[in-house]
Amino acid sequence: MTVQLGMPGVRPEPIARRRKSRQIMVGNVPVGGDAPVSVQSMTTTVTSDINATLQQIAELTASGCQIVRVAVPSKDDADALPIIAKKSQIPVIADIHFQPRYVFAAIDAGCAAVRVNPGNIKKFDDKVGEIARAAQAAGTPIRIGVNAGSLDQRLLEKYGKATPEALVESALWECSLFEEHGFRDIKISVKHHDPVVMIKAYRQLAAACDYPLHLGVTEAGPTFQGTIKSSVAFGALLAEGIGDTIRVSLSAPPAEEVKVGNAILESLGLRERGLEIVSCPSCGRAQVDVYTLAEEVTAGLDGLEVPLRVAVMGCVVNGPGEARDADLGVASGNGKGQIFVKGEVVKTVPESRIVETLIEEAMRLAEQMQAEGASGEPTVSVG
Repeated sequence: MTVQLGMPGVRPEPIARRRKSRQIMVGNVPVGGDAPVSVQSMTTTVTSDINATLQQIAELTASGCQIVRVAVPSKDDADALPIIAKKSQIPVIADIHFQPRYVFAAIDAGCAAVRVNPGNIKKFDDKVGEIARAAQAAGTPIRIGVNAGSLDQRLLEKYGKATPEALVESALWECSLFEEHGFRDIKISVKHHDPVVMIKAYRQLAAACDYPLHLGVTEAGPTFQGTIKSSVAFGALLAEGIGDTIRVSLSAPPAEEVKVGNAILESLGLRERGLEIVSCPSCGRAQVDVYTLAEEVTAGLDGLEVPLRVAVMGCVVNGPGEARDADLGVASGNGKGQIFVKGEVVKTVPESRIVETLIEEAMRLAEQMQAEGASGEPTVSVG
């Protein structure tokens, strides 16, 4: 008899049916439609420093970033775009504020897409026709990025502040101007620092149009605070099927944004899980140092790329069940641990050898999965 153990490589049923949106291509990455939700980030380098920017893009690519945005506040930055767009391993989006001429420079440079912020580009509406024609000819999508901090003055006067209605009206107004010129290769974002306002805005926007939506909580904060805000906001929207691409905005190195973004998608079953550590929070029942065990196992398995669930449990109440349901696990007690591999106890070791043993078994399983092609559906035959 073959028993499925519910391993992490098996993608669960989606939490909700995806909102139907039109699909655009950002370079070679499809966004919207039935395409998987993609993860983006933004470089922190001065874009005109081509080597530094390409190095950071390489680091982001290695961390799982699929689309990268670069800032273009100056002519030197615009002049660097052709090389960066050509040499980047992932699609490059040019981020344009204030100066509409850089929109055309980015299109000419071969950028995969251009992000414009209508609220702070001088006389942007007067340039829409020209931008639409240039983007259409080059096959370059436009992201209309509305931000609470740079909302059009007319809408601030109308609504008094950056309300969900103001953000949505701004985005749809700009879309209508592009539509007048037959251009619909558009992606939209309506970002706000408050997750509640942001969620309401995206819900309204999702109901009002079929454009793909880029999710973001702008100025989300340092790593801890920003991770919480983004997880709450993205989780609420993605659980309703809203959102086609995401960027976690953190006051932290951009690779951390990608790490959090991928973890959010994995947690919602929207992306195949990689390494997953299941560990208990510890309590008065714990008879081993769970905190240290979990940290050391996590550090020891850092970089492991196969879909593997490892359970580090500290007592005999939930420990055996969680360890049995993982690919690999330990149920600890009385200074020792029972090591489970694919649901079966394979050995009992003293606490001092738990970490070493788990890492050894994890590496052995990883080699086995890679040899078998890492099908993502590991099973164990019993009886």
